[in-house]
Amino acid sequence: MKVSLREIADLVGAEIIGSSDIIITGISGLKEAKEGDITFLANLKYASLMKTTNAFAIIISKDITADTNKTLLKTNNSSVAFTKVVSLLAPSVTNHPKGVHPSSVISPKAKLGNNVSIGACAVIEDDVCIGDGTVIYGGCYVGQEAKIGENCLLYPNVSVGERIDVGNRVIIHSGAVIGSDGFGFSMVSGVQEKIPQIGIVKIEDDVEIGANVAIDRARFDKTVIGRGTKIDNLVQIAHNVVTGENCIIIAQSGISGSTVLGDGVVLAGQAGISGHVKIGEKVIIAARAGVIKSIPPETKVSGFPAKPHDIAKKVNACVQRLPILYKKIKELEEKVNELEKKV
Repeated sequence: MKVSLREIADLVGAEIIGSSDIIITGISGLKEAKEGDITFLANLKYASLMKTTNAFAIIISKDITADTNKTLLKTNNSSVAFTKVVSLLAPSVTNHPKGVHPSSVISPKAKLGNNVSIGACAVIEDDVCIGDGTVIYGGCYVGQEAKIGENCLLYPNVSVGERIDVGNRVIIHSGAVIGSDGFGFSMVSGVQEKIPQIGIVKIEDDVEIGANVAIDRARFDKTVIGRGTKIDNLVQIAHNVVTGENCIIIAQSGISGSTVLGDGVVLAGQAGISGHVKIGEKVIIAARAGVIKSIPPETKVSGFPAKPHDIAKKVNACVQRLPILYKKIKELEEKVNELEKKV
């Protein structure tokens, strides 16, 4: 597909710095781009690649000062602009299942909206309600009385437990389990007795859930994933957790029971949060941080136990110096011993 740079600039509302007569034939990253491509810069640590990229044009944010002879498109948000360009130059060609596959097992008590598609060997139990335009791939399971909203997309082998409530435009990737029992046990006479988990999971609108994510049902009431929240692969969310809206939860993170996340919280990879704590709005929890107490809004924390990032960096700097400090202490001990012998 060939598109003029002027068309792209109009699409994303960009200012062109350089030639506007360029024809764009492809789209790629800075390093991989070839002649005819358009690319973008979102992270300044890759700014040096702007000098060497083969791309004909680069989308950058207006606040970036670029040292390159390439034609630039300056926008308010280069990542968002690039996403729009991808849709223009490389539209999705995924062909989702259409209609209801004859091998699927659908209860006569289930209610399907208009234009619902259900793939091979999917199982839809009694009293399930599925909204208009939703696509459920093969091998999925939807338990009794579950509700799935409009224009949702469930990839193969997703399990949605009984009475789970999924909103509109939700995407759930393969292997995710929504509504597994919360991990609740009590020691009775030396034996771990299971505590019934009778609550549900509520997934609000525009949530995306990655592959092999487990979201446990509540012991009572509900586990809630807030509107617009995005969850990466291999995340564990325990019973009665409530996330705010537009949170980002990165791969291999774990959130223990009854924890509450405010709007816009970011959990980096392998972050862990203990139970019954409250994380304020727009908190950033760095990779592999271990949170054991509540965190006020708009704070960045790291380390274990998690502490304000500036403090954590100083602690880590001290730890890195331990071998040197140990050597100095040994030298001082030897000098003290020599002085004591002279005394």
